Amino acid sequence: MKTYDFDTIIPRDGSGDLKHEALQPRWGRKDLLPLWVADMDFATPDFIIDAMKKRLEHPILGYTVEPEGYWATVAEWIKARHGWNVKEEWMQFVPGIVKGIGLVINVFTNPGDKVIIQPPVYHPFRLTPKGNGREVVFNPLKETAHADGEHYYEMDFDDLERKADGCKVLILCNPHNPAGICWDRETLTRLADFCHERNIIVISDEIHCDMALFGHKHIPFASVSEKAAQCSITFMAPTKTFNMAALISSFTIIPNPTIRRRFFHWMDVNELSEATLMAPIATVAAFKHGEEWRKQMLAYVEGNVKYVEDFCRKEIPQIRVVRSEASFLVWLDCRNLGLDHDALLDLFIDKAHLALNDGEMFGTEGKGYMRLNVGTPREILRQAMEQLKNAVNSL
Repeated sequence: MKTYDFDTIIPRDGSGDLKHEALQPRWGRKDLLPLWVADMDFATPDFIIDAMKKRLEHPILGYTVEPEGYWATVAEWIKARHGWNVKEEWMQFVPGIVKGIGLVINVFTNPGDKVIIQPPVYHPFRLTPKGNGREVVFNPLKETAHADGEHYYEMDFDDLERKADGCKVLILCNPHNPAGICWDRETLTRLADFCHERNIIVISDEIHCDMALFGHKHIPFASVSEKAAQCSITFMAPTKTFNMAALISSFTIIPNPTIRRRFFHWMDVNELSEATLMAPIATVAAFKHGEEWRKQMLAYVEGNVKYVEDFCRKEIPQIRVVRSEASFLVWLDCRNLGLDHDALLDLFIDKAHLALNDGEMFGTEGKGYMRLNVGTPREILRQAMEQLKNAVNSL
């Protein structure tokens, strides 16, 4: 069994990476340690790079067809990891998940129609329908606490009941970003019953589905019931798991034949369903050869999450770590610092010299939070936490 290296720090200079190159335009400075945008600082696995190199041995980069076994490989991966029997005819390439959300909004709704989101949540869920002239309806998650005092989120179905009239689409984040929730079967089934009864299409963004942590399990929304299958459009991709975000290799899964025909036809006639050359090649390589790498990567990420938890508990007790159940993104509850929004940003940016995602970008419900990307070598994470500790101590 090959042992993969996640400790080596790989300089990203010259790669045009967003994480570093956007520091100046977004924060007005370059001297920040970037732990914000959701890609990892680990090398994309060698078996993916090798598959692309093999294709580039051929000197003609002309029009191509989908590789044989492409969708069968995807279906086998989903069945093995998530227990969902997906038929090949249900699947189609989409040119990115946020783009896919925008496409669904345009195909199935009209300007002025209502789209439900559940903040705090990934900000394009708000920006994409709003930018397309739709009315965004907010159904905030409820923050509550376990008996041990640990906080967690749950869906507010009473609020959803009050607000759902006239809504055409609900955008679900499963697993949830930024809070890292693996939604349980009971919640997803209840949501499916609710939306199916009201003819609401559920767009389920499941891009972090292969990154469940600490024994948690991802449950695909469409798999929980026949009602869920019939009212859903699921988006998945190997990009987060295998750190190849720039290789747009997303796909949609639509069991309902009426919804599927309408969406696939629109995609086909606009030539949006044709994958770029490397997307299927990278996807097949990831799903055929990636399980061992995935396991080792997740174990390393779990170690990083535990490191942040232990560090905050011992050194910065004012900051509470919401343990992520999936993904390499950690939700930091900074409210006990007693800082307003501007002072919190000043702490992280000007004092700690860190670039994280401001919690309020995910909705007003994210006030007092920051999102930390721990998909990085442990030494970089150690440096970041030391800088944050020193900044808090300077208050």
